[in-house]
Amino acid sequence: MEITATLVKDLRERTGAGMMECKKALTENKGDIDAAAEWLRKQGLAKADKKASRVAAEGRIAMAQDGGKAVLVEINSETDFVAKDENFLKFTDAVAKAALASGAKDAEALKAVKLPSGETVEEARAAVIAKVGENVQVRRLVAANSANNVAAYVHGGRIGVLVEVKGGDADFARGVAMHVAAMNPPYNKAADVPADFLAKEKEIELAKMSEKDKAKPAEILEKIIGGKVAKIVNEVTLYGQPYVLNTDQTVEAAAKAAGADVVGFQRIAVGEGIEKVVEDYAAEVAKAMQV
Repeated sequence: MEITATLVKDLRERTGAGMMECKKALTENKGDIDAAAEWLRKQGLAKADKKASRVAAEGRIAMAQDGGKAVLVEINSETDFVAKDENFLKFTDAVAKAALASGAKDAEALKAVKLPSGETVEEARAAVIAKVGENVQVRRLVAANSANNVAAYVHGGRIGVLVEVKGGDADFARGVAMHVAAMNPPYNKAADVPADFLAKEKEIELAKMSEKDKAKPAEILEKIIGGKVAKIVNEVTLYGQPYVLNTDQTVEAAAKAAGADVVGFQRIAVGEGIEKVVEDYAAEVAKAMQV
């Protein structure tokens, strides 16, 4: 069968693969467009396997929400350039919507979820790799499902936050989510700070004190150290921090004024915990010149 330009164009629009790859697929499959599309998918899986070991520490946090049900999914690429690619962005949006609809508990379960296209998330991921030429990974997801106010917020595509607030309103919940994105508090309230953290901070503050202060009566010494540790607790808790939307009050005071109670929050950032490879292109070129 003759491989016409129209046939190549149709296959390209259907699969998103390059023109030469589409022509090769049609040639290999004697002009059968369905077989050619399947052939391209298999090639995509092969490419995905080859790229699986490459570090993917860039990417995007995708979000989907329906009332009190919300999800954030971190999807990684190797470069920031691909993280802005149209194919990558469409894939991430589709995966976030699928995660919300399916109720998948983690990234592993999400792989088997089907997208509207009929492909599973894992199959669609392989297809994206074939299009963009980089390793792409669906790394993790966090979700919330509550009758309380739930705010989902993504900042710059790189930081995502879910906040659950009892009482108050949607605007306050979103404001808290923006605060968490900006300030990244490790804990919600003072009661959430681990006892071993407090003990360690007391030990550090005592070690920093002068011998003169250490000689003070035990009750006074405890009061001094207690004040210093309380300040640290404020710094590491959401409720103790100055509210970014009104720094004249703490988040705790803002919550009280709004008639709200922050039940909890989750925050994820693109690439956190992934060891990035630092490329020294000058050294690479110099090495190549010596060969």
